[in-house]
Amino acid sequence: MSKIKCQCGHDNPFGTVLCEKCGRPMTEEAKKSEVVDMRYEGSARRSQTYKRSIIDKVWNFFSSVKIGVSIIVAVLVTSAIGTLFPQKFYVPVNQDSPAELLAYYERLYGFIGTIYYKLGFYDMYNSWWFKILIGMLGTSIIIASLDRVIPLYKSLKKQRTKRHASFMKRQRIYGEGRSENADSALTKAEEKLKEMKYNVKTEDGAILAEKNRFSRWGPYVNHTGLIIFLFGVLLRGIPGFYVDETMWIREGELRAIPGAPDFYLESNDFKIEYYSKEEASEVFGEALDRVGQIVKKYQTDVTLYKKKEEGLVGSSDLDVVKDYSIIVNKPLKFDGYNVFQMDYRLAELKSMTMQLIEKKTGKSFGQFTIDLDDPEGVYKLNDGAQVDLIGYYADYNGVENGEPVSKSPIPNNPAFIFEMKTPEKPKGEKSFVAIQQTLETEENAYAVKFVGADTRDISGLTIRKDKTLYILLLGGLIFMIGVIQGSYWNHRRIWVQKGENGELMLAAHTNKNWFSLKKEINAVKEYADLPNYEDRQDNESSIEQEEGEK
Repeated sequence: MSKIKCQCGHDNPFGTVLCEKCGRPMTEEAKKSEVVDMRYEGSARRSQTYKRSIIDKVWNFFSSVKIGVSIIVAVLVTSAIGTLFPQKFYVPVNQDSPAELLAYYERLYGFIGTIYYKLGFYDMYNSWWFKILIGMLGTSIIIASLDRVIPLYKSLKKQRTKRHASFMKRQRIYGEGRSENADSALTKAEEKLKEMKYNVKTEDGAILAEKNRFSRWGPYVNHTGLIIFLFGVLLRGIPGFYVDETMWIREGELRAIPGAPDFYLESNDFKIEYYSKEEASEVFGEALDRVGQIVKKYQTDVTLYKKKEEGLVGSSDLDVVKDYSIIVNKPLKFDGYNVFQMDYRLAELKSMTMQLIEKKTGKSFGQFTIDLDDPEGVYKLNDGAQVDLIGYYADYNGVENGEPVSKSPIPNNPAFIFEMKTPEKPKGEKSFVAIQQTLETEENAYAVKFVGADTRDISGLTIRKDKTLYILLLGGLIFMIGVIQGSYWNHRRIWVQKGENGELMLAAHTNKNWFSLKKEINAVKEYADLPNYEDRQDNESSIEQEEGEK
């Protein structure tokens, strides 16, 4: 777009509010205003200038403070909704099964739970729409910052010392008056301002005193830290940058470590230690009588394996990395991962031993053991007898539509359907056997009786890896630097110059803490015999009037 030429001869970019050289108002609104808006030094902002192309419209959309606030509100509202019901991580079902997850929310929370699941609130921070919101927030912060900081930086970098009278008169703090010796007053003002740690520039009977300009960049440093922080949050969605998984592993079991490709863990033993009565009474006192036993320590002895290159999955294709005892607050560490001991379950059923007997005589045809993880289909016994396992329900949960059902694959409440065959009953007899329950379709001559069971302990482990932690810490540190930078300092400028008729003009501006600025101006005014001034916002004729009222 065409340049705007000021009366002083300077060419300003289209959209400029105050001339970059002399400070004259360039728009009708600025000319009518009693106090000029100095937030961006009257510079031309892209969002206020270019509005034709699609790029301009996208830029203007994201540069809007209202849009930025709306996105923040959307993030806060969705985050709040995500706390209404448990997130996926805390749901006690198979998290790899969408059907089980949906059934969990539907069963506990009804129709609202179903909507909650289908909209993705159950795993909100990993949902595509939440990541889009975070991306939009980051885009808004970047564009809004660039739209303001670039013209502000250019204006402050090349600001002139001597300004037009219209610029001076439109400052919030302004005063003018005659002086017996204007040159002496300017010299003394320069001396006092330097004493007060101002950076002072002089030009043709004019003084510009400035300090703490760096505080103007505080909000943009703040935004930079926030952008880095949001970038770290988005990186957590990329595989390999962030892992927070759980795994349950039984004694003697070898399992792949979730979130850690090519690594496997074998649980060799689980140990738990309780406080003795003497130790517990000293430490916990009456609590021991109330709870019975108090755990002192629990640990899992494991072996870490790594898959061989180009090897097949199997124990023979794994290399031993190391043996380790995982204890609370002493995790297993490898390749950037940490495996923590977080929970345990004691005495899970591992196998059950049964025997086939003849009811009438009590004769036993022998015992057989069922591996509850991988049961066999046929068990051969003595005297030509055998037992066929034709139905296995690891976690028996009643009957639905005439068929037994299991609510999980974990052997919490195992039940079986057996077909018992002997030379006397070659066609076999069927029997349903559960814990403390046996059902027969008709009176059988034979029965399967429970003999004993083997149990094992289970370790609950948490696997964590976070490559984004230092990015988040860096973003947070820069964010706080920006907060401090913008909160504890303020940008102050004082202009003193001779007018066309020999009078002295005094003007000042700060981005905040006007009272402190006026105290400094008062000190300079008294030392250099400068004219009185008024604060247009407070409608006070001078700083002396303000102090007199107090």
